[in-house]
Parts: sequence; structure tokens; C-alpha cells
Amino acid sequence: MELQNECWPTEIRLSPDKRSLNIRFEDGSNYGFEAEYLRIESPSAEVQGHSPSEKKTVSGKRDVKILSLDPVGNYAVKLRFDDGHDTGIYTWRYFVELGQQFESKWSDYLARLDLEGLRRD
Repeated sequence: MELQNECWPTEIRLSPDKRSLNIRFEDGSNYGFEAEYLRIESPSAEVQGHSPSEKKTVSGKRDVKILSLDPVGNYAVKLRFDDGHDTGIYTWRYFVELGQQFESKWSDYLARLDLEGLRRD
């Protein structure tokens, strides 16, 4: 499935336990994200670096929670996590990418953890 140019959410819901975020888009697509996945795939330079070779493997985030979602214009939200991380701006398009590419991104993350001797806990 190819990413659309404009992806507009119709519903954004943070779970009561703050461990997951559900986003429904106007095209009918719906993605449920665990806070851990959103944290380890943060679009911030702190996590992504300035090139693919600089991407950091973030470990120990299995129990991270989303404290808040702050609107950024009409195109994104800034997530604030309970570990203090709050520098990633998640565009609607990035949420769609994360949803569509979950399997490959998650598999890659688990492989990087193993390779680097790191853990999710």
C-alpha cells in the first residue's frame, strides 16, 4: 500500500493506561500503536540521527507510557513519554508509515536489540 499525500485523522485515542494510542483516518484505515513502538521509532534526531546509519537502538522501553499528546499545527502531534522523551514530532503521514510498516520495523528493532546485546526491559 502506497502512502497517501494527505492523511487526516478522524479519531485519536490514548488508552486509559497510557500504553497505547489508536488512530483512525478518514480513508477508514485504523492503527493501534503500543507506546514502546512509538518511543523506539520516535522521529526525533535523538533517535533517528541525521542519516539512516546514525539511527539509535533505544532499549528498555517495554513499560514506557505516553503522558500527553500536544498538537503541532494541523499536521502532527508531539508525544510526551514518561521517560522524559518529548522531542519527536509525529506527522499524520509518519503514523501511517509506522502502521503500514510495523512488521518490518519491529522485526528490524528486535534484530538490532539482539545484535547489540540490548533488551526491551
